[in-house]
Amino acid sequence: MHEQNPTGIGRREVLAGTAGVLAGLTLVGLTPAAAVPAEVPKFQPKAGRNVRVLITGDAGTGTRTQWAVADAAREFHAREPFSLAVGLGDNIYESGPDGPDDIQFATKFEDPNAGLDFPWAMVLGNHDTSAIFPGDGGWLARGNHEVAYHAKSSRWWMPSRYYSVRVPEENPVVEFFVLDINPLAAYIPPLLDPYWAVDGPYMNEQRAWLDRALAESPAEWKIACTHQPYLSNGPHGDAGNYENLPIEPINGVHAKRFFEDHVLGKVSFLLSGHDHTLQALEPTTASKGTRQIVSGAAGKTARGHGPASGSSDSGHPALVDIQDELGFMVMDLTPGSANLRVVTVDLASGAGTVVFDRRLA
Repeated sequence: MHEQNPTGIGRREVLAGTAGVLAGLTLVGLTPAAAVPAEVPKFQPKAGRNVRVLITGDAGTGTRTQWAVADAAREFHAREPFSLAVGLGDNIYESGPDGPDDIQFATKFEDPNAGLDFPWAMVLGNHDTSAIFPGDGGWLARGNHEVAYHAKSSRWWMPSRYYSVRVPEENPVVEFFVLDINPLAAYIPPLLDPYWAVDGPYMNEQRAWLDRALAESPAEWKIACTHQPYLSNGPHGDAGNYENLPIEPINGVHAKRFFEDHVLGKVSFLLSGHDHTLQALEPTTASKGTRQIVSGAAGKTARGHGPASGSSDSGHPALVDIQDELGFMVMDLTPGSANLRVVTVDLASGAGTVVFDRRLA
């Protein structure tokens, strides 16, 4: 249905496992630069057994909202340096880049994040893969432009559409599993293209890679990173009931099954964006002990959109649930502890305020 090689990156090259094979190495446990050769020096994660992670999502507006959040992150970084960042998708609003040399990479990523000089492990979002209308997720191959940009940026880490990062590389404290579930949650499902189908080659190879990578990981902490969440009290709602729609598959029923079969109970935390909120939900029986965290307020808020049907006061129990403030999260990981801070950001001043600070494990 759509061109599957718009950037010159072949189908095998956009898969983490096969990209590693092409490099003569497996990607699991290596820096993402091992998958797509970089044309510039890449920032490396800050070394040590204390890993501080900037968790941000839905940032790529290029507007003063993104700049305000970045200003607050810069101020935080000056006091307490980050090891790396995780960018939870919708990196280039509203419809994704038109190629790896698109000026939007500068105006919506590099310029706002100047001085935040560490790796940014990036996730693909539905706005990054737009086709007909912004955020429809209908041009999945468009995400290859963001993979190709990995070679061109010191900060941007997206060597493949899905991949893992261990920090530190040897004897890791944490391993992040960056996943692409857009084929399972697109508002324009890839019904005419078997490659991207629910049980097509792309998703089946990603499932096999993830199962193997999780089983083999020696990390103290295993953390999955997606754009669309499994659970959310925000406007988009839960997988299987996205947008409160009863229509399969656009309600995310296949994403729900993916989470339940391959993620939940196998990682301590699931980090997601999509909803422009700041949430740390309590683990549930359904989540098999995995805690859902949503950090999607780095460029927009959910103000005016309202919570998902059945959420808010009657929704999922949460340690923190902020629907109408800009902000980001900070996770500090050691071999024996995980602490989460939530920082809200004042748009006028760019000042950040820590409104939540708690050890989660």
